[in-house]
Amino acid sequence: MSTVPEIEAALEKLPLEAQREVAAWLETKLWPETPAMLAAVDEGIRSLDTEPAVPAEEVRRKITKWATG
Repeated sequence: MSTVPEIEAALEKLPLEAQREVAAWLETKLWPETPAMLAAVDEGIRSLDTEPAVPAEEVRRKITKWATG
């Protein structure tokens, strides 16, 4: 198995749980955890705990307004 189409075909034959295992493995290979990434996650969690939240509907309205200018 050496081409992307061959690998894709083989993956499609796997049960869903095995596909998820491969996806998780591939994710760690492509985007390994780094100290900077972990610090950013920690900061995001801290921000959620300490800063005011914006309701999702308000964010959607703002995005629509920004996109339509």
